[in-house]
Amino acid sequence: MLALIAVMVLSPHAASADTVTPDRITAALSKLELLAEGVVKDGAVPGLAIGVVHGDEVVFLKGFGHREAGKPETVDADTVFQIASLSKPVSATIVAALVSEGFVSWDAKIADLDPAFRLSEPYPTSELTVRDLFSHRSGLPGTAGDDLEDIGYDRAEILRRLRFVSPSSSFRAGYSYSNFGLTEGAVAAAKPTGKSWEEVAEEKLYQPLGMTSTSSRHADFIKQANRAALHVKIDGVWTARVKRDPDAQAPAGGVSSTARDLSQWVRLVLGNGVYAGETLIKADALDQTHVPLMERGQNPVSGGTSFYGLGWNVEFGRHGLSWGHAGAFSVGARTLVTLFPEEKLGIVIIANAFSTGVPEGLSESFADLAFDGKVEKDWVKAWDDTYAGLFGPAIAAAKATYAPPSPARPSGPDSAYAGRYFNDFIGDAVVSTAGGALVLKVGPAGARSYSLKHFDGDLFVTFPDAETPDAPSGISFVLGPNGKAAAMTIDFLDGNHLGTLARVGD
Repeated sequence: MLALIAVMVLSPHAASADTVTPDRITAALSKLELLAEGVVKDGAVPGLAIGVVHGDEVVFLKGFGHREAGKPETVDADTVFQIASLSKPVSATIVAALVSEGFVSWDAKIADLDPAFRLSEPYPTSELTVRDLFSHRSGLPGTAGDDLEDIGYDRAEILRRLRFVSPSSSFRAGYSYSNFGLTEGAVAAAKPTGKSWEEVAEEKLYQPLGMTSTSSRHADFIKQANRAALHVKIDGVWTARVKRDPDAQAPAGGVSSTARDLSQWVRLVLGNGVYAGETLIKADALDQTHVPLMERGQNPVSGGTSFYGLGWNVEFGRHGLSWGHAGAFSVGARTLVTLFPEEKLGIVIIANAFSTGVPEGLSESFADLAFDGKVEKDWVKAWDDTYAGLFGPAIAAAKATYAPPSPARPSGPDSAYAGRYFNDFIGDAVVSTAGGALVLKVGPAGARSYSLKHFDGDLFVTFPDAETPDAPSGISFVLGPNGKAAAMTIDFLDGNHLGTLARVGD
């Protein structure tokens, strides 16, 4: 059925490999370079790097702009970026290498590989496979575990606590993009080697391809002198404000790399596991990553029907079949890879800012030039508008929700709210007084601290997101008959209805 869908969607628009000629690519690359220079000059991003592969050759490799806004150091092909969720298809390639060598299969059960791991229900726990986790069909809600990472828990503890999260759909019945689900799939797949995921990534992909600046460890990224900072806009100015350590979800979002290194990976994928004339991964192991398993819907800007394979988006769009994946850190990273396997053409774009549609805009423009010889429309603007529509209204809605009431009902005394609260998912939360105000501490050993500002009655607000410092979130208390709070709900940790904690102790 999926093969039939592919034919139906591909046939009106698909170009033959003969259309995407070397001359057409050369012309497209000169225009791509001008477009990239333009977006940086216009301030759309502080810096970016691009690699393009055609056939088995890297035909374009260049950096643009600056590693950090306001500083002189420029981006080049060897500048190391945090690539966020572009890590997912990289990790799928690593697991494909393990499958190729017989360490594991895509259908190996997690219960056999990592018996300590649990979902909330016994049947999915017993049947869950590596394939399920890499295609986001386990039933885990998409944000499960992201909240725990935000408050300082490490990978092992986050994966353990996923057992407390209720499913968002029946097992294998729904698609829900899960960072920590995929992370568990990767970690479990590496278990038979007796080595850590980070070691396996090095041995099976980075070293064989000469990706000497690529790592799945944040410490290695920090050691790089030629690295890009993360940027968000504050008062309309790109600012390197926040750092991001993604080690907890390294397989899903923790890779750091360069345009040069990622271009070698693109060569391997377009070569069906053959790199520099040598088979590094068997084609049947790698092919599985590109089988469309879960429907994602329509591309929001360019149209086309999109599916998810194993760590890859599989799309049937304007220029036929493509494989791709985007990445983003809301604290300042945007990345994208797009491959056209029939034409052996691929582009990878890594940028040091959020939010921006520049990677998609440049990729769409390049595809138009390569296939049609001209750009259909201003894709950068179209994608920028889409991202603005996704995030701007959410912040505005939060502000509207917490518009100061008039008059505000008074709160109880601080002693009514101070105390220790607990649930299995979040663990301990302690509310105390400091400097005449209430402070909430959560995470391991109170790793994260949030000042509480009275809003109305027993409702307080805090501002938990460093990249949106003016976006409020509520902290509400329910008082018991003794005049003290019996429970507390932390809105920014309540995405999966696990943000309510009961008072313990007094």
